[in-house]
Amino acid sequence: MSAQPIAQRQQTPVEIVSRWWRAWTANRSAGSDFACCAEGQVEQLAKDMGVSAGDLRALARLGPGAADLLQRRMTALKLDRSEVLQAEPGTFQDMQRVCAMCGSHKRCARDMTRNAKDSAWEDYCSNVATLKMLNAMPWPGRSDQ
Repeated sequence: MSAQPIAQRQQTPVEIVSRWWRAWTANRSAGSDFACCAEGQVEQLAKDMGVSAGDLRALARLGPGAADLLQRRMTALKLDRSEVLQAEPGTFQDMQRVCAMCGSHKRCARDMTRNAKDSAWEDYCSNVATLKMLNAMPWPGRSDQ
């Protein structure tokens, strides 16, 4: 009797680009920005990931931790990343893209460090409406519901 393979969790576009970026920069200097790929390859990879080629290039330049603040915000809201990813994969991927490309990273990081429960983030976060909608849902894994 053979062992069942362990189910792999679905990777988001940011995670895929991050993994590629770490492997790429381990062997080359940063800033290559898909220089080794033909434009058609970049466009196909972007299409496969559900983003534009321009967004894919921007995400690659931002590096692997570009959407880390989203995870921190979700934790502060008691949203389980795995549950959200499983129930709403497209929404989660879009939130990661929006977070990674946000211009308020420094402010968000500062606010998270000072007081993650302060609602100041609602004034500048591009994901605020989506996070509020997700936060209002009755998640099975939440202990407070």
